[in-house]
Amino acid sequence: MINKVIDIISQMRLMEGELPKREQRVADFVLENLEKIAYLRQSEIAEAAGVSDATVNRFCISLGCDGFQEFKILLAQSVAVSLQYLGGPSDASSVSDQLIFQVFGALVDTLNLVRSQLDCDAIDAAIDILVDAKRIVFFGVGGGSANVAREGANRFFRLGIPAEAHSDGYLQRMISSTLGKGDLVFAISASGTPAELLDSVAIARQYGASTISLTKRDSELANATDVSIEIDIPEDHDIYKPSASRLAYMAIVDVLAAGTARRKPEPVKEYLRRIRTSLVSLSNDPGPKPIGD
Repeated sequence: MINKVIDIISQMRLMEGELPKREQRVADFVLENLEKIAYLRQSEIAEAAGVSDATVNRFCISLGCDGFQEFKILLAQSVAVSLQYLGGPSDASSVSDQLIFQVFGALVDTLNLVRSQLDCDAIDAAIDILVDAKRIVFFGVGGGSANVAREGANRFFRLGIPAEAHSDGYLQRMISSTLGKGDLVFAISASGTPAELLDSVAIARQYGASTISLTKRDSELANATDVSIEIDIPEDHDIYKPSASRLAYMAIVDVLAAGTARRKPEPVKEYLRRIRTSLVSLSNDPGPKPIGD
């Protein structure tokens, strides 16, 4: 099984001028024909580059591969991800109003799509658990999910529920092992596949903690938790535009926080009053303002 982490395209670029001349000819040919290399045999690449089969194999080894077959697999993986970022026109002429329309339009479309997918029974079941939670631990890995996890902790501590967020996989496992009945793991993942989250959920459940997931429909994570809030959000092909999915996830967290607050209005009002009072001296403005800045 190939598990090397090699960016073959970058390797070829970085080694330009350092490879022997014949191997450089192979590199030049590969970089100029990324989309079709996966369909070519070693002998065909050698012929097109004007070198021997042995030179192609030496080239692969120079890049850190065991040979041509591993090179071909790693290149195919790299190309599958990289082609959308390579070449093509760069739309540098977009004016501000077009950008605003594109970004906000995508956000509105995504929020409407997610609203149509949400299962009210799952939302209610999640709120039932959140209302009674003694402690909520939000887990996310990677940029988007980790940020949503932090926002979850930020929303729920204000309701008087001890809440925290963690994105480190080792720490997630350790914290999960300290949880028990009445505690809650809230796992967030757009793909629903990170091993860190799946392991942490399993560890927490064996000690009696409840688990909720916000994730992709029918994913491993969705099937591993007591309650799953499942949505499918297609990613935008515009690589320059921020993903709207993270904002949709945050909106769902807001729905859950608002629902939890309404189930226990009196204590929540008191916690919010205390927080707002603690901030008055910082702004000298006692009027209506967001809780925090």
